[in-house]
Amino acid sequence: MNIIISENEFKERIKKIQTELERRNLNALMVYGDEYRKENLRYVSNFWPIFERAACFIPRVGNPILAGAPEGEIYAREMSAWKDVRNVKEFACVSVPEDIDYPLASFSSFTEILDEVLSGGKKLAIVGLWDIAAPIMERLKSSGKNIEISDGSQIINDLRIIKTPAEIACLREAGRQACIGYKALMKIAIPGNTEVMAAGAAEGAARMAGAEDINFTVFGSGERAATVIGRATNKIIEDGDMIMSALAVQYQGYVATVEYPFVAGKATDGQKRFLNALFEAAEVQQNYLREGVIAGEMVRAVQKIFKKHNLSEYDVYPPMHGIGLAEAESPYPDEDATYPLRAGMCVNSDISLFGHPDGSNRIEEGFVITKGAPESLTPTIRELVAKGI
Repeated sequence: MNIIISENEFKERIKKIQTELERRNLNALMVYGDEYRKENLRYVSNFWPIFERAACFIPRVGNPILAGAPEGEIYAREMSAWKDVRNVKEFACVSVPEDIDYPLASFSSFTEILDEVLSGGKKLAIVGLWDIAAPIMERLKSSGKNIEISDGSQIINDLRIIKTPAEIACLREAGRQACIGYKALMKIAIPGNTEVMAAGAAEGAARMAGAEDINFTVFGSGERAATVIGRATNKIIEDGDMIMSALAVQYQGYVATVEYPFVAGKATDGQKRFLNALFEAAEVQQNYLREGVIAGEMVRAVQKIFKKHNLSEYDVYPPMHGIGLAEAESPYPDEDATYPLRAGMCVNSDISLFGHPDGSNRIEEGFVITKGAPESLTPTIRELVAKGI
């Protein structure tokens, strides 16, 4: 079964954006992206650059223009939801200082593209203001006469927070692949093997299961478990090491992250008490992951469990965040959040304790918020967490 975001869904996204441009009296929206900040560009065009930069220019009326760079042009035409694909010199290879010549390529300028999408207007909103390099921003500002640039990020943020059935299906598939990868990790994360061996097993298994990309693999064993987001090393895993590892798997742009806290070899009584506190918090959180629950109430409920076990000082950040085209996105509530969770939100638990004498670790599993109990996107991790030690 080929699970994708359809051409019609991309068209619907553009229609909603154009309606918002009309409401806000904006002439066009530019959505920037590159290899590392790809989420919003993928949302509006399905394109994800390699090495190069790109942007989707969306006029208030008419079809979008995807602007990229020459080396990725064929790939962009293959992947893009839109047929109008251009090359812009400023978007070429980002990793070398030399001026590369592309004798077979044809180029458009920012001036030409902006003239088309602004249609005589001056108001350009940009998604990705914090990501665009300063020289490119200066070129944009000087490309059109008296262009008025504003931040358009909220337009995209509002659309992305509630997932469509197709988006949920992509996240579910990413979750399936991530669970396969994590099973492989747990088999190899044993005394005598290295951290990179376990991470490699996870990534390979997820790729073999159909993953488009591995966004990251966090790994720490023993004392390194306290790194919070450390990478795997050649450290040999020892008996009794706490294993802290998160696997973020991408499918059709959508990212599922899984993490299950466990001990390689024999766990001490202290480690068991520590892990059971995490599992208890995760089970309590289940009662709050539903439509209408005030987000801050969920956070406080998890905090209450840690307080009961005298673990509050090791609770370093909120226990949930949104997921989608980014590994972590809105909503990201703290204990003071007053907004309700809404059906169609997709979230990850992120229940963590770091710096405790018996170890450091966290639980990550994906869910769809519904009117009733949350729907698991990562059932293997849900089963492990529910079972506990």
